[in-house]
Amino acid sequence: MAKMAEDNAVLLPEGASPSFSQFNGDDHQFPVLISVPHAGRDYPPAIRDNLAVPAASLIRLEDRYADRLVTGAIAAGYTTMVAREPRAWIDLNRGHRELDPDMLTGVARHQLPEPSRKVRGGLGLVPRRLNGTGELWRRKWVWDEVCQRVDHSHAPYHRLVERTLDKMREKFGGAILLDVHSMPPLTDGDQGDVDIVIGDRFGRSSGSRYSEIAMGYCNQAGLRGQLNHPYAGGYILERHGQPDQGIHALQLEVDRRCYLDGALLEPGEGLPAMIDHVTRIANLLANQSFGQVHLIAAE
Repeated sequence: MAKMAEDNAVLLPEGASPSFSQFNGDDHQFPVLISVPHAGRDYPPAIRDNLAVPAASLIRLEDRYADRLVTGAIAAGYTTMVAREPRAWIDLNRGHRELDPDMLTGVARHQLPEPSRKVRGGLGLVPRRLNGTGELWRRKWVWDEVCQRVDHSHAPYHRLVERTLDKMREKFGGAILLDVHSMPPLTDGDQGDVDIVIGDRFGRSSGSRYSEIAMGYCNQAGLRGQLNHPYAGGYILERHGQPDQGIHALQLEVDRRCYLDGALLEPGEGLPAMIDHVTRIANLLANQSFGQVHLIAAE
């Protein structure tokens, strides 16, 4: 039986993985790394061969065109990592052992951790089901093949995130990870429609000043924002956010109505404005980080 190499995977050269792309990785101009883990649209043939539902159903798992939201930041020089493989194949925002044993063959139940609420709900490292759609796969996935996905995609992505944040901290004295997602339309009973949710795992993944800056920008820009509700951040923030070590991690969830068309399928007329908002948030976070470094130096 194969063993996942998550803990001893060899780090690939900068950006050298067909499962994701890295931009501006050679010379870090800012202490901010942008990550887009759920926008992948390169579906391997093995997915279509095993589908028990129409292929269009998998769009619900995508952060549809969230990679377009960071194009302005990339053009401005921000180091950015964008997944190309879809979440239906492997979810980079889950731990490498967050798997439902009932959807696998070749591994015993006791060899995996007790499934979490999210995994039981069908959204583990490899999604199993969707509410309103049902079971996604005709056959169980083979454990050895899932291990290969971790070695090929999950491990290199997270190792490169770690390496990049370490380089930024060494260069600037601190680093910020901005993990960009999109969310289905969200309405809060008190506030109405919500445009953006900022997550910092209730202060565990980032110093409060960074989430306050992001929320302050939303208010000034006329965007309706919320903090940590209902999305506080997942595995990526949990793994990489180390505020006591000078590495802060925030999650940015953007309502798809803000940048997609009415069917929430293709880029819409709101996309240019939202690209600008994301770039401005990155600028504010970078400026705050630079300021903190200068304050520390002055002390």
